[in-house]
Amino acid sequence: MPGNGEAVTRRTEARGGEGSAYVLSRGVVVLFAVACGAAVANVYYSQPLLVTMGHDFAMSPALVGSVVTLTHVGYGLGLFLLVPLGDLADRRRLIVAQLLLLVMALTVVAAARTAAVLLVGMAATGLLAVVTQTLVAFAASLAPPTGRGRVVGLVTSGVVVGILLARTASGLIADLAGWRAVYLASAALTALLALVLYRVLPRHSGAPPTTLRYGQLLRSTITLFAQERLLRLRALFGLLIFAAFSTLWSGVALPLSEAPYFLSHGAIGALGLVGVVGALAATVAGRLNDRGLSRWTTGIALGLLTASWLPLAFTRASLWALVVGVILLDLAVQAVHVTNQTLIYALRPDAGSRLIGGYMVFYSIGSATGALAATSLYTVAGWGAVCVLGAAFSALALLVWTFTRD
Repeated sequence: MPGNGEAVTRRTEARGGEGSAYVLSRGVVVLFAVACGAAVANVYYSQPLLVTMGHDFAMSPALVGSVVTLTHVGYGLGLFLLVPLGDLADRRRLIVAQLLLLVMALTVVAAARTAAVLLVGMAATGLLAVVTQTLVAFAASLAPPTGRGRVVGLVTSGVVVGILLARTASGLIADLAGWRAVYLASAALTALLALVLYRVLPRHSGAPPTTLRYGQLLRSTITLFAQERLLRLRALFGLLIFAAFSTLWSGVALPLSEAPYFLSHGAIGALGLVGVVGALAATVAGRLNDRGLSRWTTGIALGLLTASWLPLAFTRASLWALVVGVILLDLAVQAVHVTNQTLIYALRPDAGSRLIGGYMVFYSIGSATGALAATSLYTVAGWGAVCVLGAAFSALALLVWTFTRD
């Protein structure tokens, strides 16, 4: 018996895709990936810059921490409030409008003279950075059903690279020209991408916009979770894998900054370059999904995710063990993430933006849970306990897959 994932793939292939009237070239897919990476990077630029920002605005440590918190809060609100608009409005116009508003928010951050203006700008930046998910849904809608996994995988690889390189890029630019230059450079890049996307993207997506009103649209996102078992299951996988992902990346700086390594912030940030290998898994997983192998792709990836915590547990003894663990973990997380998005979009292509936006809310919950739990646990029990926590999140996801096989 095929799993739900394979059944969804075949149902979608049978009825054809709404993107069939538009030929999605590889160049346009790469453009989608670049735009996604550039947009999502704005959520993470501030992390290496917090100390400098705090000094400039004479902010207390607690207030400095709210820079990151408000950005993520804005992103979470955007997932629920803005991403579903992709099913209501023309996606091309919506993407360009959000990117132009994002340019304004980034300019506010770069020009801020008070802490209050900075925080408002950061919250707005997070809110508008969810254009990433609108881009993913649009790319999926334009792709033919038989190649949708490949397209989603390539676009998601751009998201992976954007997240992992954001900290490194912001640190380098800030060293050369100050932290404000980071946001000015991002504003310029975002404006350029808005112009290019306006000229390149088709004027209409294949599926007609829904006739729901905005309030009904938001309520229908919740209704979709009640109706679709596979959506609930894949959202649970998303929560657990990103809880594990965040457990690693929120906690690993702590042991690396202590004996025996005493690594600088720059050196720790460079570890993100290793994680770029995970982008490879995004493209491979997409192709496997197109071949109807989503169930086994998920199971193998969750097994690797659980196993990755064994070498990670030896981080204090060997940086090579850390590198191996990081590669395994990132490969596994991205493989499951691409599989999740491919399958849930295929459930209801006419509600693609709501499906992906709702799914990403669980991604955000998992990320926040992992970050909070990892930093708190490290303080009282050390790195070994953090690895046990990450392994527990991973093993729970594998256990759920074992009993459901979806």
